[in-house]
Amino acid sequence: MNQASPQLPLQRAYLWLLVTTFAVFAAMLLPAPGYAAQPTMSDVQKQVADTERAFAKTMALRDHAGFTSFLSEEAVFFSGQEVLRGKQNIADAWKRLYQKPEAPFSWEPEQVEVLASGTLALSSGPVRDPQGKLIATFTSIWRLEAPGTWRIIFDKGNDACDCGNK
Repeated sequence: MNQASPQLPLQRAYLWLLVTTFAVFAAMLLPAPGYAAQPTMSDVQKQVADTERAFAKTMALRDHAGFTSFLSEEAVFFSGQEVLRGKQNIADAWKRLYQKPEAPFSWEPEQVEVLASGTLALSSGPVRDPQGKLIATFTSIWRLEAPGTWRIIFDKGNDACDCGNK
């Protein structure tokens, strides 16, 4: 007569417990469905630079509505000695810059820096006239207002220095 060892059920229980514990632990290490890895700092800098380029493209395309869509509701733009506050005021003041067939200037980001939190960024770069001559530099502050949605909250341009003619 073949008798099973009295320890066999106990060994099976331990084996089942070990396999189940391992499976639960392994499942905890896997990302949840739909989970996206956190972007790196360079990913976020690229996202802000791409947003700045898309913002600048509204000028080239003469797309005032597109320009307005990049403005935060509480944006502040420095325009010479004047300070423009709020999305609508800025949109109204810039509308004249979109009325002629040719863009009066263009800009592009040269440098982008992002806070470690990934929620606030600075972009800066050259502003050029239609012939490509450097006429100013810009500095913009961008805020992440929703996942993947950066909006400009501060913008300031400075005339280019013709320092070689002094």
